[in-house]
Amino acid sequence: MTQFANVTVIKAANVYFDGKVASRTVLFADGSKKTLGLMQPGEFEFGTSQAEIMEILAGELTVLLPGNSEWQHFSGGTSFSVPANASFKLKVTKLTDYCCSYL
Repeated sequence: MTQFANVTVIKAANVYFDGKVASRTVLFADGSKKTLGLMQPGEFEFGTSQAEIMEILAGELTVLLPGNSEWQHFSGGTSFSVPANASFKLKVTKLTDYCCSYL
């Protein structure tokens, strides 16, 4: 899917890590929510309250997912899942465009 139809976009950006990660929230009629964002190169750690699917649209990063001891590589066209109430670490190596779906 390359576009979303009939959605509400929250104008205020979600900005993290001194602006190195920023996203916009997209709300759907069925009550679901996604964020669309960009991550600049760097190392970041995020916590979740809901389960998430992180779709990488472009860029490159490695991820240390909860319960794993090895970093995994992801690039444009791939995705990974994160459980609710967990944290995960990212090492972004190239500017990364992403879409995060909250489950």
